[in-house]
Amino acid sequence: QVQLVESGGGLVQAGGSLRLSCAASGRTFSSYAMGWFRQAPGKEREFVAAIIWSAGNPYYAGSVKDRFTISRDNAKNTVYLQMNSLKPEDTAVYYCARKRYGNSPVGNSYGYDYWGQGTQVTVSS
Repeated sequence: QVQLVESGGGLVQAGGSLRLSCAASGRTFSSYAMGWFRQAPGKEREFVAAIIWSAGNPYYAGSVKDRFTISRDNAKNTVYLQMNSLKPEDTAVYYCARKRYGNSPVGNSYGYDYWGQGTQVTVSS
C-alpha cells in the first residue's frame, strides 16, 4: 500500500506562483516514477509532469513546460510541483500519483496505481 497526500493548492492571481507537495508513505521504495495530473471541470484528467524516482529525469506536458518544475526529495519521500507564471487555464484539481513500473509512457494515467485525494488550484484573471 502507498498513501499519497497533496498540499499547497489555493487561489492565486494570473502570473503568480504556487508550490504543490505530495508526501508519500508506505511501500514507496518500489516506485518507478511519480506524476502530477490535473482535471478541470468538464474536462478529462490530463498529464502535467512526472519524475523518475531514482534518476530524477523530469517530463512535462507541452502546456506547462518552462513554467512548471517537478522535483523530488528522496529522503522525505516527497514530490514537488513548482508552478510559475500561472494562467487561468491552469485552474484544476491537481493529483499526484505513483507509477509502479516503467513499461508504459509516464504521460499515460493508466500506468499509475495509487493516487492522492487532489488539491484545488484556482487562478484568477
